[in-house]
Amino acid sequence: MRDLEGGGRIFDLEDRLLEYAVRIVRLAESIPKTRAGNHVSGHLLRCGTSPLFNHGEAEAAESPSDFIHKLRVSLKELRESLRALRLLAKVPLVDDPNRLGPLLQETDELIRIFVASIKTAERNKAKRGTSSSSSRPADMTVDAAEEETTGLAS
Repeated sequence: MRDLEGGGRIFDLEDRLLEYAVRIVRLAESIPKTRAGNHVSGHLLRCGTSPLFNHGEAEAAESPSDFIHKLRVSLKELRESLRALRLLAKVPLVDDPNRLGPLLQETDELIRIFVASIKTAERNKAKRGTSSSSSRPADMTVDAAEEETTGLAS
């Protein structure tokens, strides 16, 4: 989110995913360098930073089907991140498992955003009747799908 002059906020999914990836990297770097710590932190690092990159891929999708596929990849990676974070808290592999709460909440919120965006994109694709169209509609962006779903401006 970015602040507006009048005190409002602008929702920006790319900025939110960037901040999420930063938090994941910092967390992964703080995990002890044990056998289990290396394994879990490496997995978390891959799946927790992937949604940022896949979001960029979705913005450059070649078709509505490709756009939806890339959103689904991001969703899959976020769900993996959620499980890795829950494992970190349960073992625990971090000094203070309570500090994972806000990151778990953000992961859940991002999952909800991607689920809603996928539903919106699928509905828009069905309206257009494009099952394998190779031309990408100009309004086929994550932010457009998100705005329609949540009512937030991008």
